[in-house]
Amino acid sequence: MAYFGSFLLLAAFVLASGAFAASLAGARRQQVSLVRGGLGLFHVVTALLVLSSAIMIHAFVIGDYSIKYVQHHSNNAQPFFYKLAGYWGGLDGSIMFWVALLAIFGSCAVVVNRQRHRLLIPWVVSVISVVEMFFLFLMVVHNNPFETFLAQAPADGQGLNPLLQDPYMAIHPPMLYLGFVGMTIPYAFGMAALASGQLDDSWLRAVRRWTMVAWMFLTVGLTLGGMWAYHELGWGGYWGWDPVENAGLLPWFTATAFLHSVMVQERRGMLKVWNVSLVVVTFFLTIFGTFMTRSGVVQSVHAFGEDKELAWLFTGFMVTTLVISFALVIYRLPLLRARNELDSWASREAAFLVNNWVLLFAAFFILFATMFPTLSEALRGERLTVGALFYNKWMVPIGLVLLFLTGIGPLLAWRKTTISSFRQQFLWPVSAAVVTTAALASRGLPLWASGLCFGLCAMVVTTILQEFWRGARVRQTSTGTDLFTALVGLFARSRRRYAGYIVHLGIVLAFLGFAGNGYQKEIQLQLKPGQQVELGKYAVSYQSLSVTQDPLKQMITATVNISQNGKPLGQLYPAKWFYAGRESEPTTEVALRSSVADDLYVVLADFNVESQAGFFHVLVNPLVNWIWMGVGILVFGSIIALLPERTFAFAAAKVPEGVVTTSVVLLLLVSGATSTVRAQHIENPQTVIVEPRTPLERQMQDEIICMCGTCGRKRIGECTCSTAAGMREELSKVVAAGANRDAVISHFVAKYGSQEVLAAPIDKGFNRLAWLLPYAVGAVGMVAIAGILVGWSRRRTTTDPDAPHAAAARTDLEDRLDDELRDLD
Repeated sequence: MAYFGSFLLLAAFVLASGAFAASLAGARRQQVSLVRGGLGLFHVVTALLVLSSAIMIHAFVIGDYSIKYVQHHSNNAQPFFYKLAGYWGGLDGSIMFWVALLAIFGSCAVVVNRQRHRLLIPWVVSVISVVEMFFLFLMVVHNNPFETFLAQAPADGQGLNPLLQDPYMAIHPPMLYLGFVGMTIPYAFGMAALASGQLDDSWLRAVRRWTMVAWMFLTVGLTLGGMWAYHELGWGGYWGWDPVENAGLLPWFTATAFLHSVMVQERRGMLKVWNVSLVVVTFFLTIFGTFMTRSGVVQSVHAFGEDKELAWLFTGFMVTTLVISFALVIYRLPLLRARNELDSWASREAAFLVNNWVLLFAAFFILFATMFPTLSEALRGERLTVGALFYNKWMVPIGLVLLFLTGIGPLLAWRKTTISSFRQQFLWPVSAAVVTTAALASRGLPLWASGLCFGLCAMVVTTILQEFWRGARVRQTSTGTDLFTALVGLFARSRRRYAGYIVHLGIVLAFLGFAGNGYQKEIQLQLKPGQQVELGKYAVSYQSLSVTQDPLKQMITATVNISQNGKPLGQLYPAKWFYAGRESEPTTEVALRSSVADDLYVVLADFNVESQAGFFHVLVNPLVNWIWMGVGILVFGSIIALLPERTFAFAAAKVPEGVVTTSVVLLLLVSGATSTVRAQHIENPQTVIVEPRTPLERQMQDEIICMCGTCGRKRIGECTCSTAAGMREELSKVVAAGANRDAVISHFVAKYGSQEVLAAPIDKGFNRLAWLLPYAVGAVGMVAIAGILVGWSRRRTTTDPDAPHAAAARTDLEDRLDDELRDLD
């Protein structure tokens, strides 16, 4: 079957080439027979890739270890679910899975749009076929997943990477791939519109829906990755700014920008060049993210390894993609002229433009910071570490600005917001923000950055509730329905607008969870059976350590009793698992006691079976579950936006007077608030008293990176491995000897021979490029946008000297247009 699988991949490459050639020739010559032939070959490629994927999955299920890829990522003891996950758990299989999903997505998109966008379809098929050809070429000549052993096949496999044997991680890659692959469809339609010259707004309708679907999958994939990191890695967080994590976040930012700016083009005929460029950049970033995880240009615990030949192949494809795409954009500039200009800075168009600039800058900043260690190594021969400390410092204001724009955007009118409307719309949201911030300040809680985030969240929630309330009251009056049915009716009339508000509500809840991190409590200590530690309102009492084994792994499990304010809550079981054949890669099994208010998070960092002593990392994480709930609401809102309009038709019509009907209808940016509140201990005979560390030692535990090489570059204050424990002990001795911060940094840099041991590059010399360049680019971008806005405004006022008289004559018409725009929003 392995040889048949290889033949299918080769055949798929040949047929994809035929589909590309036939579709391109048919579109150029306008020959229906060629277009149909290319379309038929395109669907055959999909069938071949589905069949080859079925063969690979069957090989994993039956344990066909004659195939090297199966032998490297599965074994006889693995559960069925993880055997399936082995398909996409390695480099070769992930490429195959990527292109198979693309083929399925492409066929679905073509079938759905073949009548509505008949002129674009052959160009769409050509673009998608080229992308398929690239990935098929990689497998045919370089990464064949069906490669077999020349000698006798092994009797068993090596097994899937232990870190991947987790439900969240098993589902996380397919969700990310669905998001990445889905972004190819908008790109294909965008290139088709540019190539064919069909640049009216009709192509946006196909692009917008597919972008929303891909964006939703990408959001779910990123969240599942965060949940996996939170539950499996044992450092107490959910986002560490790892390069592979960043690879998934980059296209998320640009796709989010597109989903906002596309509304400006639909309503006002503006930002056409910007929107096409965002489609190109988003697709490029999905390919770049795939390249980063498979080429070795970045160092990550999630990466597949180093492959220079693969890196050059990806680089050639990405450069070709950018050159051809933007050459088409430049060629079609005359057809991409805006139909309208900006009427006022105090308008929703201006807010969306600023929102887009901030999102695009966030993507650029993360891309530059992610690649800076590689750039430094290439130019200076020294590889640096750009860790969470660096990202958090600069991404906090970006996240707060985006949250602020989320609150004010819906309050601004299209074209121009009047002073009276401004006062009316902003009164309650601003009041809610001020009251919330003042309440936090009165309780002595720090306002930067968590307190300010809470205040902005209050503003956004009030904005959303205000929009729903006003819309429902108007609809209730006009239709005679009850308030709840009127709320549902809002979705029938303006489904995308109010579904967007639900998405924004989910984002607010996630930001509440991010802000809660600023009030985290934590402690690390060694306990013996019978001893306990108290952290905030929780008490953790260590009972025993046990050693058990199953066919797959050995498990070292600690039993701890927990209580809250003296009330027993039960037991938790933090553990270390050692998988057979991979004993040097133990997994950390976190024990959690979750609630709406907080999580009690207990990690068995180290142990001694003979003495029964355990080294524990205990944290209290406030509001962390609001992140997962927020994403759930975000997905719910996205699904509503994708539903057909007839879903809410029952609430769209006016009912007879006096009749009232009742209807029943039905969850990166990542805040950088990382300050922690240290443990307070109650002295009693069974409580371990831990001497508090000095402020400098606490600070340096966040600034020094663990050098074990297997933890994904965690800070030593987070990492639970023995190397981090040794580095913490060394740090304690250096600080105790009287060293200041600079002396501590010099000590560790000298010991490890580079600044790679630091969480952020030292701010001097060449390293200042990492600190200054992104914000210099951001400032230039802001000046450029301001210049564009000023230019639009001036052109509008100087083009026609009789404009004031014409505007006065069209007052009634413009008022009607404003009303229609509000309805369409």
